[in-house]
Amino acid sequence: MLKITIAAAVLASAFALPAFAEDAMMAKCDDASMMSANSKIDAMSDGSHKKMAMKEMMMAQTSMKEHKMKSCSMHMDKAMKSMGAM
Repeated sequence: MLKITIAAAVLASAFALPAFAEDAMMAKCDDASMMSANSKIDAMSDGSHKKMAMKEMMMAQTSMKEHKMKSCSMHMDKAMKSMGAM
């Protein structure tokens, strides 16, 4: 009986972890994070990835100005992925 309970708890936590990890990976939408990401983009040498990252950061900044934090985080995540950071 104890083995079944432990197995059920382990199985339940295995399905719950990806949901928590997704929230942890969401980029923080604030001025410091924006400046940090922009400086990393400026240091990039790959033109196509840099262009995509800049486009996503511009959309993130627009979303932040409009107080759409979920959208801002999504665009920052895409920018980070195009930089190869995530």
